[in-house]
Amino acid sequence: MQIYPVAQVVRYLKSILEADSFIRDLWISGEVSNLSRSMAGHLYFTLKDKDGQIRCVFFGENGLNLWLINGSAVVAHGRVSVYEAQGTLQLYVDVLQPEGTGILHLQLEELRARLEKEGLFDESRKRPLPVFPRRIGLVTSPTGAALKDIVKVLTQRYPLAELILAPSQVQGDGAAQGIVEGLRQLNLLGGIDVIIVARGGGSLEELWAFNEEPVVRAIHSSRIPVVTGVGHETDVTLSDLAADFRAPTPSAAAMAVTPDCADLARRLASLRQDLLLRTKSGISQASATLERAVTDLHRALPDIAARRQRVDDISRNLLPSFVNLLKLKGERLRALSLQLESLSPLQTLHRGYAIVRRSRDGQVVSLVSQVSPGEAIQVQVSDGAFGSRVSGRASGRRVAPPGGATGHGVQSLLPL
Repeated sequence: MQIYPVAQVVRYLKSILEADSFIRDLWISGEVSNLSRSMAGHLYFTLKDKDGQIRCVFFGENGLNLWLINGSAVVAHGRVSVYEAQGTLQLYVDVLQPEGTGILHLQLEELRARLEKEGLFDESRKRPLPVFPRRIGLVTSPTGAALKDIVKVLTQRYPLAELILAPSQVQGDGAAQGIVEGLRQLNLLGGIDVIIVARGGGSLEELWAFNEEPVVRAIHSSRIPVVTGVGHETDVTLSDLAADFRAPTPSAAAMAVTPDCADLARRLASLRQDLLLRTKSGISQASATLERAVTDLHRALPDIAARRQRVDDISRNLLPSFVNLLKLKGERLRALSLQLESLSPLQTLHRGYAIVRRSRDGQVVSLVSQVSPGEAIQVQVSDGAFGSRVSGRASGRRVAPPGGATGHGVQSLLPL
């Protein structure tokens, strides 16, 4: 005999229940009892009728149904499973509506809750619309009022854009497939900046194509930003929730995707005027700055005329001074020449002295010991020189100059 732990049995029962397609997608009607709300806003209650009851839990923000009280008759949608910690069989509710709500509305709420849980309606994924679209794609009926309204708005507001129509039914059988195909074709076409999905107002049944899951997913997966303009202002479809921008009407959708040429013209005129004013102001400021710079430059320039006159004055004074200086230097040079001439040995020779050199090496003889008897010598006098030869030497005596003159100098000891 095999014995199993409780947890294993509970998990087994849970796996069986969750594999059953019937109880994974279940609508139940009944009366609410034992209602309680947690601090997080979750609802815990029992749904019962005269023959049975089931525990229910409604999690998260969906649990903020303030209209719900004990005794409320409701229709709930969810899945049946087991809460392992307590071994409790319970219905995990995702849609809760008062009893008497239409079937379409209930289906819409169930689909909305499921797609919202998948993140198809997240605000974080919505993309900004182009400011100046060149090509606008449109998915709508070619015979409907929505097309006429959109064309009228674009013609008046922004005729620069090209409108590309992907015709489709927007009501009845085949409408959902037509809308999905139109979105697909526009995404494949290329060069489309934004897509409008539109139709006029109608009942929930007439707008139902825009609540069908394939349409919602096609809008969500479009590579091009999508704007919806479906029905009237109070009509909100699941396509509106999935779109990048929801406009209340087709005309409003056309206005949402385009700027107003009249507003652009006014803005351009304002910018032009502002640019002119800024340009004039800039030129005026630059001119004033330039004038100040020129004035400062003139003030900083030297007085050329005064400097030129000063040079002329200096030139006139300099010439006489230079001439006098030359004269002074000339006189000084002549004085030095005379002084030099007076000190010249030639002057000594004119006074009767002679210079004696040895013939063999030209050395001046100033001592008796520098020559030998018989040695050739050269005697230089004032007007020339002649040769001679030493005949003898005498030391320690001087030969008196001719005529009894006395003076200093060198005289030959040899008779001339």
